[in-house]
Amino acid sequence: MAKAQLTPTTAAATRARALASPRYKWIVLSNTTLGVLMATINASILLIALPDIFRGVGINPLAPGNTSLLLWLIMGYMVVTAVLVVSFGRLGDMYGRVKMYNAGFAIFTLFSILLTVTWMTGVPGVYWLIVMRILQGVGGALLMANSNAIITDAFGVDQRGLALGLNQVAGIAGSFLGLIIGGLLGPLDWRLVFLVSVPVGVFGTVWAYLKLHDNGIRQPARLDWWGNVTFAAGLVAVLVGITYGIQPYGGHTMGWTNPWVLSALIGGSVVLAAFCIIETRVPDPMFHLSLFRIRAFTAGNLASLLSAIGRGGLMFILIIWLQGIWLPRHGYDFASTPLWAGIYMLPLTAGFLVAGPVSGWISDRMGARLLATGGMVVAALSFWWLLELPVNFQYWTFALALLVNGVGMGLFAAPNRAGIMNSLPPNRRGVGAGMSTTFQNSAMVLSIGIFFSLMVTGLASTLPATLSNGLIAHGISAADAGRVASLPPVSVLFASLLGYNPIQTLVGPAALAGLSPANAAYLTGRGFFPTLISGPFADGLAVAFGFAIAACLVAAVASALRGGKYAYPEPAPVELKAAGRSDSPATVPPRVQSSLETGTGTGPSADFPPVRRVPAVERQGHGVAGPGRNRARTGPGTARHAPGAMEQSAPRHRIE
Repeated sequence: MAKAQLTPTTAAATRARALASPRYKWIVLSNTTLGVLMATINASILLIALPDIFRGVGINPLAPGNTSLLLWLIMGYMVVTAVLVVSFGRLGDMYGRVKMYNAGFAIFTLFSILLTVTWMTGVPGVYWLIVMRILQGVGGALLMANSNAIITDAFGVDQRGLALGLNQVAGIAGSFLGLIIGGLLGPLDWRLVFLVSVPVGVFGTVWAYLKLHDNGIRQPARLDWWGNVTFAAGLVAVLVGITYGIQPYGGHTMGWTNPWVLSALIGGSVVLAAFCIIETRVPDPMFHLSLFRIRAFTAGNLASLLSAIGRGGLMFILIIWLQGIWLPRHGYDFASTPLWAGIYMLPLTAGFLVAGPVSGWISDRMGARLLATGGMVVAALSFWWLLELPVNFQYWTFALALLVNGVGMGLFAAPNRAGIMNSLPPNRRGVGAGMSTTFQNSAMVLSIGIFFSLMVTGLASTLPATLSNGLIAHGISAADAGRVASLPPVSVLFASLLGYNPIQTLVGPAALAGLSPANAAYLTGRGFFPTLISGPFADGLAVAFGFAIAACLVAAVASALRGGKYAYPEPAPVELKAAGRSDSPATVPPRVQSSLETGTGTGPSADFPPVRRVPAVERQGHGVAGPGRNRARTGPGTARHAPGAMEQSAPRHRIE
């Protein structure tokens, strides 16, 4: 008998059976969580492994002219993911979110391989790593842009908070797990830092290709070329300006007065303003500004932006605090501090892991406002706790403060993301998720710039005199002490961040050779530099944590303004009449069907299915199709936010 051919009809039937399986949504959650975890681990894995990578390619990152290489290797990945996620989310809405997601897994894996095979050393080797790292970020952007939309398509509104909470917590935890993985693999071989993603990427790519199916609503449209170009150019200019603003310029401790930096920041802002105007004029915009008419979407994204600003630079500050001061003062060699810094920050990850899934599950029942707002207040209190600690703290007090901070961020992250995704029309979930991720990733880069600037401002007032007096008192010549004291404070921060011996690196072997063995051993030992910098560092910490407290409190206010529990209704099954569309979505809202069949995708009917506030009686569980009771009702009292329910009211875009 001839082997049966896989016809479009049988393919559609196979796909329908897979989507109907109760296990499918958990397959979706498992695969997308793996993808996001891989992408976020790679965003932070370099922070701890940087010394090993630079030693491997034969570069001193603290030498004049090499600081920009250090910053680009750290931040290039973050910049490209921030810029591209909206465009990739829009492409997912147009051509299929699973297709874009699968492409992201494959691209990420390919460039992980290419990162490990560089044969070059010196500056050319670092340039290769930077370029491959940026291209790896393209794959990461595809994963992050579409994973939340795929989860939202697969889960009903009564389980999205739990699902998105698990995914969100895995992503945030990945940024801290990357520190430990980098610290473990870097000393073995710096190439392992990149190679570790390859088997995970190959497995995830094959698994996603075989098991994931597009069941979201596609929105046919034309690419918004002008929007894509102006958005990318403007955001890249702003983020690059922030990156170079951290570096010293001329006689200044930072580069914010550099004409090039000012031109990038001002010019990028002007281009982004032009982008906003373009998006109101084109028929198929990339960035749907009309989504900001949904209060839950706007408030959730504003809170997410402020939360990321408060959290983003925290990782760098804690690493510098531990590596440059606390760990050496407690007997750890400078070379071993990167790994131990990651280990000592585990309570922060534990707080995320505990609070995130629980808060997501609760938000499915009572909404996002109370949990997300309370989470930001808890995070602000934890920053105040850290601010009150002495620089040479007792570890249990520091660990508890980190745990509370992780709990607060976990209470916020999962409900806030679920509230954002629930507020989106089904045919805008890809671009909406991309917009939300753009705000979060851009805020991370902005936060690093802000925290470093605040730390440098705090250090600049007292560090030079402290360094000079301390070095002269232990035999360093006034000329050499003045040279070290005149170095920008960012050099001291980078030396601590990289786990280098700061005095040995900054003073240099020539100056140390003229000292007595006792003085040289003391200056380069574990006590002199950490004790010397503790006072000026405390000044910088006060400014940085004060800013973080303010950002979290404003985020709490924004979260409180989101209103009650919101959800767009899930579309009822409607069979497409267009011939040859065996791969068409399984469910299409009636108001979107006409535009799908005609291929226009424009006009109000293609933009927003009706949205409404969930009545209090439904929040208490009355009239809601829960587990085992998933049935549609169309009369008065319908649980219109439940899966399969139909919305009969007139369109209402603004939520009052």
